[in-house]
Amino acid sequence: MELKLATAEKQVLEELVKLVQSRGLRGENGGWKEFLDAKDKMIGSPNDPSKRSHDELVSFLTTFKKKQDLQFLKCHANCLLIEKLEQESPDKDTPEQCLVRLTVEHPAYSLDYSFEPLSEDWFVSDVGMKTSKVMESTEMVAVDCEMVLCDDGTEGLVRVGAVDRHLKVILDEFVKPDKPVVDYRTDITGITAEDIEKATLSLLDIQETLQPFLSNGAILVGHSLNKDLEVLKIDHPKVIDTALIFTYSNARRPRRISLNNLCKSILGYEVRKAGVSHDCVHDATAAMKLALAVIEKRATTTIPPSKEMLEVERAKLFIHKIPHNVTSEELEQVLSGDFTLDVKVINQANCMSLFSIDL
Repeated sequence: MELKLATAEKQVLEELVKLVQSRGLRGENGGWKEFLDAKDKMIGSPNDPSKRSHDELVSFLTTFKKKQDLQFLKCHANCLLIEKLEQESPDKDTPEQCLVRLTVEHPAYSLDYSFEPLSEDWFVSDVGMKTSKVMESTEMVAVDCEMVLCDDGTEGLVRVGAVDRHLKVILDEFVKPDKPVVDYRTDITGITAEDIEKATLSLLDIQETLQPFLSNGAILVGHSLNKDLEVLKIDHPKVIDTALIFTYSNARRPRRISLNNLCKSILGYEVRKAGVSHDCVHDATAAMKLALAVIEKRATTTIPPSKEMLEVERAKLFIHKIPHNVTSEELEQVLSGDFTLDVKVINQANCMSLFSIDL
């Protein structure tokens, strides 16, 4: 693994070198000062990265080989990409870039998409180090995942679905989790232990399948996409999150609209039927269709809520701080009535879960 910086813009390289200086990071041949001392024969040569050539900056940054350092530099380059988007005028945005802008400017974005600190098994996109042409790509890939509850309270990836902007399925695979599973959430995921026993792909295999799309500047699309990226262990700056770009017209505060309600309102169909388990390919397709409805058909991102939608939203009961080792089946034995459960791990350190109950 190494940095590919030949096409990176000089301003990005300058900022990365300044970051390395401020953090005291050292490559294989030392820090910035040692690099210049070994390279320059003239006393008094400029240390300021902005006064050095593109090739010199690339030569120095490619001396960093540790994965932790490379992840750090890529993350910072991706942050610079988002900062650049926020600073630029939206007047020249493509329709796709408009939706990326809506996502990153949402009040919840900075918290939802802050994944640091990253472990070594994360894949960090290098799109922030590419040319403007690659960064401005309007290619899109929609992703959705199914997760199970593992014995340490974390969520494990067990199935991934992905479609391109033409709705062609490019990924529909079961994934073998790397930890013991305590709850398959079969009523939600539709996945059983038998399905996982047949799985041969690992998380790394899925990352490698998606990597070419991300490195070419594709925009990732999804509903509450941050949850999928967290379990995929992928950090990528160009995202369209349909849970953030759509709002209710009369909402007093930002309120996330469910994927099902968005599909009913904009696409005219339900993506999730009552009592039917999720299908990640269907959900990824629905998220892509919602993005395309705005991009190609100029659908509005402000949704007037119907009476039925409001009733569904009010019918949600949230139970907090449930120990992670309490399965959905055990909770169903305690509660009575006709309902479905959706489980989210909200505090991995303290092993707590949030149960969303649709009554």
